[in-house]
Amino acid sequence: MAGHDHKDHDDADDHGEHGERNDHSRMKKSAYLHELERLQRELVKLQEWVLRHGLKMCVLFEGRDAAGKGSTIKRITERTNPRVVRIAALGTPTERERSQWYFQRYVAHLPAAGEIVLFDRSWYNRAGVEHVMGFCTDAEYEEFLRSCPEFERMLIRSDIILVKYWFSISDEEQERRFMARAEHPDKRWKLSEMDLLSRRHFVDYSRAKDAMFQYTDTKWSPWWVVDAEDKRRAHLNCIHHLLSLVPYKDVTSAPVVLPPRQQDDYVRPPIEDQTYVPAVY
Repeated sequence: MAGHDHKDHDDADDHGEHGERNDHSRMKKSAYLHELERLQRELVKLQEWVLRHGLKMCVLFEGRDAAGKGSTIKRITERTNPRVVRIAALGTPTERERSQWYFQRYVAHLPAAGEIVLFDRSWYNRAGVEHVMGFCTDAEYEEFLRSCPEFERMLIRSDIILVKYWFSISDEEQERRFMARAEHPDKRWKLSEMDLLSRRHFVDYSRAKDAMFQYTDTKWSPWWVVDAEDKRRAHLNCIHHLLSLVPYKDVTSAPVVLPPRQQDDYVRPPIEDQTYVPAVY
């Protein structure tokens, strides 16, 4: 389980000098860290409840580039068990995968009993980047819009708890974050070639998102929109909402009695016989 020292470093991407607006409306860092720690403790409780009762949770994170999807996923997973709460972030499909039923490669990553899977982008790639950038045909795109609601209905009928989040930011805020990434060498890796190409299709992406919502924002599987103008509030609001969807109970607080250690005449081998990492620090 991670310690507290990660937060000051990881939170750097949220500071004004790293691209996000730095005004009085933003949540104070001290209040953010205090509430984040509380919510992360609740995530551990949820994790253990899901594991004990064999629940299956599938959470999709979609939204504009630089909207904060990845940082929210990071806050969710940094104190949880990666064997229970895992991330699915699929790359470009292979030639074989492109010849399969479109949803097939995503099905392989769906949760088994006792798992929570966080999709860092998902099958909705077809409604977004694939459609806008011409990586699929119009017929494939239209078939996706027709079949996706039924696919999700099947998942829900199979007892998968399906949650879909769309992270929403303004044009101006996205531009600030893009500029910040371009200016800082340790953040430039976040700007993929596709991100740069997508800037030329900003309006096309907006129309694609509206069409996607029209077809897939259903009663049985709604889109939950996260206001991500302030990353700190976005992290907390998303986690709080996710916790509210499962009526879990605390099964983690029972005291643990450690068994006695084995006693014998074991002697460690000499330090000189082992190869140590140099003590640089």
